Amino acid sequence: MDDEKPITEQAMETITSAVETTKDAAVTAVKQVKKAAKKVAKKVAPKKAAKKKAKKAAKKTTKKAAKKSSKKAAKKSAKKSAKKAGKSKKKAKKAKR
Repeated sequence: MDDEKPITEQAMETITSAVETTKDAAVTAVKQVKKAAKKVAKKVAPKKAAKKKAKKAAKKTTKKAAKKSSKKAAKKSAKKSAKKAGKSKKKAKKAKR
């Protein structure tokens, strides 16, 4: 310590230097924690995203399948009703004979 400076000033300098070093250490620690958290998030996030995508895809395919089946059913019922109408006309013609 310097003899020329008063004790209070020397104490203040040592305190400020200690505060600065602890601040720097805290900043580096926070940075390291953030880095580690990002790594963990990168590892975990893709799995969750994949699960969400799979769920969405499953919902879409079920919706599409339902639409297709309803369209097919409508077409089949229309064809059947047309066939039945044709048969009933033939039966009516036969009955007239």
